[in-house]
Amino acid sequence: MDNVSKKSVKTTEENGMLEKIFHLSKNKTTVKTEILAGITTFLTMAYILVVNPSILSQSGMDIKAVFTATALASCIGTIIMALVANYPFGMAPGMGLNAFFTFTICLTMKFSWQTALAASLIEGLIFLALNLFKIRQMIIDSVPQTLKYAISIGIGFFIAFIGLQDAGIIVANQATLVGLASLKSVTVILAFFGVVLIAVLYHKNIKGSFIIGMFSVYILGVVFGVAQLPSGIVSLPPSVAPVFMQFDFKSAMVIGIIPAIMTMLFIDIFDSIGTLIGLASKAGYLDEQGNVKNADKVLTADAVGSTIGACLGTSTPVAFIESAAGIAEGGRTGLAGLTIAGMFFLSLFFSPILTAIPGFASGPVLIVLGLLMMEPITKIDFSDFTEGLPVFLTLILTLLTYSITDGLAFGFISYVLIKLFTGKSKDIPTPMYVISILFIIMFAI
Repeated sequence: MDNVSKKSVKTTEENGMLEKIFHLSKNKTTVKTEILAGITTFLTMAYILVVNPSILSQSGMDIKAVFTATALASCIGTIIMALVANYPFGMAPGMGLNAFFTFTICLTMKFSWQTALAASLIEGLIFLALNLFKIRQMIIDSVPQTLKYAISIGIGFFIAFIGLQDAGIIVANQATLVGLASLKSVTVILAFFGVVLIAVLYHKNIKGSFIIGMFSVYILGVVFGVAQLPSGIVSLPPSVAPVFMQFDFKSAMVIGIIPAIMTMLFIDIFDSIGTLIGLASKAGYLDEQGNVKNADKVLTADAVGSTIGACLGTSTPVAFIESAAGIAEGGRTGLAGLTIAGMFFLSLFFSPILTAIPGFASGPVLIVLGLLMMEPITKIDFSDFTEGLPVFLTLILTLLTYSITDGLAFGFISYVLIKLFTGKSKDIPTPMYVISILFIIMFAI
């Protein structure tokens, strides 16, 4: 047998194995399509390799170790999703959860990052248990749709605010607490340019718009002398040891951190379900009743990934909505997911570049992401005060208190009270009373 024939047989055997694992024909896709889809998704979510370490490092964590933890958690979580659920979803530490980890648990509530990691693991285990006992869907169903929207919108406001600060556009002001930075600053001008560039690229459906915009601003920063070139291009991955399994369970068992754990659980539940339904709809994975096919496998993979992330030393990994980019390219199976995971693994060896990017280059990504998370606001009827007021309080207090927990608490409590005193008690699911009472106890303590 000549070399060409041997190569042809080998390719057929490999395709046969992939067909058996991922059911490519059944899902009307090919190996080439899945690989291209996986690369596309990775490019749209690769910004997390820069943004997540940048945010978590503000809690005192080693930024290089968090970079490795982020890449590993994304790689492993995506592999689990690919093999267990056979879905083309990329997983990585969730935006919103990393902000809550740093700015609420560590900087506002004054817990150490080791305690926050322990809280993340506890939340992940509860998350897994809720899924195994089919309680997760019941909790989701009990929360009114407007408050589910408010969670996404509130996190969007919060992320954008953090991005504005990281970019140096918003600075501390003694009179008004925050204010606009000097527009003469080169970094501020570059950050504004980054926001516009990313928005234009995203509008034109350019794949990798976030990463392209971020690196463009970084390169311009080097040209103008406000950013430094990386120490190298390729290197062995930084050690994950400074953050690996660094749990402080003793401090995580105090009563004061329970609201934080519950809030992480709420965010994780609603974010994962919303993302799952949106992506499954785009990929054609909804059945005749509108339910997600193999939802139990997807949710289990998601929950297992959450616990692995905490062990590695990062905030909770979730399925990324950016996976829609790969789905749009034709990705329909876990082979696309394995491709995403492979790209995250390769990125481990490019840490000198990815950890050298300054805040004024990564900040614009957060600002545009904040905008994208605002989309549900169009679905809220603000003319109905019993619906609009709880959402408004959630948004404004999340921003002004610098705490997603406080914003959610006021949103939930106000929803119950205004519905109760306007004669609309039938709109209040029973679990909402329990959740609101728990939040009131939290404030009392």
